[in-house]
Amino acid sequence: MNLQFNRELPTPDELKRIYPVPEVSARLKEANDKAIRDVLEGTSRKLLLVIGPCSADREDAVIDYISRLRPLQDEVADKIVIVPRLYSNKPRTTGEGYKGMLHQPDPSARPDLFNGLVSSRLLHLHALEQTGFSCADEMLYPENHIYMSDLLSYVAVGARSVENQQHRLVASGLDIPVGMKNPTGGDLGVMVNSIYAAQHAHSFIYRNWDVTSKGNPYAHAILRGYVDSHGVSHPNYHYEDLRRLADLYVESGLVNPAVIVDCNHSNSGKRFDVQGPIALEVLHNIRTNPAVGALVKGLMIESYIEDGCQGPGGGVYGRSITDPCLGWEKTRALVLEIAQLVL
Repeated sequence: MNLQFNRELPTPDELKRIYPVPEVSARLKEANDKAIRDVLEGTSRKLLLVIGPCSADREDAVIDYISRLRPLQDEVADKIVIVPRLYSNKPRTTGEGYKGMLHQPDPSARPDLFNGLVSSRLLHLHALEQTGFSCADEMLYPENHIYMSDLLSYVAVGARSVENQQHRLVASGLDIPVGMKNPTGGDLGVMVNSIYAAQHAHSFIYRNWDVTSKGNPYAHAILRGYVDSHGVSHPNYHYEDLRRLADLYVESGLVNPAVIVDCNHSNSGKRFDVQGPIALEVLHNIRTNPAVGALVKGLMIESYIEDGCQGPGGGVYGRSITDPCLGWEKTRALVLEIAQLVL
C-alpha cells in the first residue's frame, strides 16, 4: 500500500464522550426527528425545506446563518419544517483543493483531520444547543457517519455516491431520513434501486464489525438534475419528471413515497439566483396533480449570508467557497413566499 499513516484518530465513542449531547438538546433532536418523519409519512402536510450553505466552511458564519433561520422557522412553523444544511465534509467537485471542514477546519490552512473531526462535531453540537436545530449533513464517507449520529436529523447521499454499495447499506441502518440523489447521468432507475436497497435489511461489514441493518423506511428520492454526455446540464424538476417518478414509486412498491427537489446543481445549472423560480414551479405542480402533490415532500436550497461564491482565500464573511448560494435577504423573502403557497 502506498499510504503514510499520520495519526491515529479517536473512535466515535471516544469523541462522543469528550463532546456529549446534553439531555435537553437530545430532546430537541427527538422532536425535530419526529417532525421530519411526520412529513415523509404524510401525517403532516408541511413542506420540508433543507436549506443552507453548499459547504460549512467556518463556524462563526454558519452559526450566524442558522441563527437567522430560527425566527424565520418560528414565523412559518404552520407550513414549513426547516432542516439546515450543515455539510461538514463537502469538497469541491474535482476533489482538488478544499475538501470541507472535516479535512480543513481552517480553509486557508493544511488538512488536519483530527481537528476536522472535532470541529465538525462541535459545529453540529453548537447549532443544536444555540438554535434548537438538528441539521442535515451529506454522507460522503459512510464510515464517518457514526461520529455525528446522535446530532443529525437528516442525511443526503450525493449523486456521485448513490450507486455505491457501502452508502446504500449504511443508509439502511440509519434511524433518520436519508435522501438518495439521482446520479449525475440522470438515471432514475439507479436512484430507485438505491432507495430500495436502503429500505431493506442487510448484513455487511462496518468499521471492522459484522453488522445487520433493519432497513430504513424513510429513504427517499432527491431530484437534482443531470449532466449529459456532452457536459450539458438538464433539469428534472418539471411536471413530467415528477409524474415519471410517481409512476416509478408505484411500480417499485416502496414505502413512504417521497421526493425532495434540489433547486440548485444541475436543476439550476448552478445559477443560484434561479432557485426561487424553480421552487415556485414545483409548488405550482403540487397543486396541479394530486399524485405529484402527495409525492413532493420538500425542497433543497443552497443559501448563505451573501450571494454567490468565492475562493477559499476570498475573505468575504458568509459567502460560499464552493458552489454559489442565494444570499440571506433573498432567502428570507423566498421562504416567506413559499410558505404562502403551501396548501
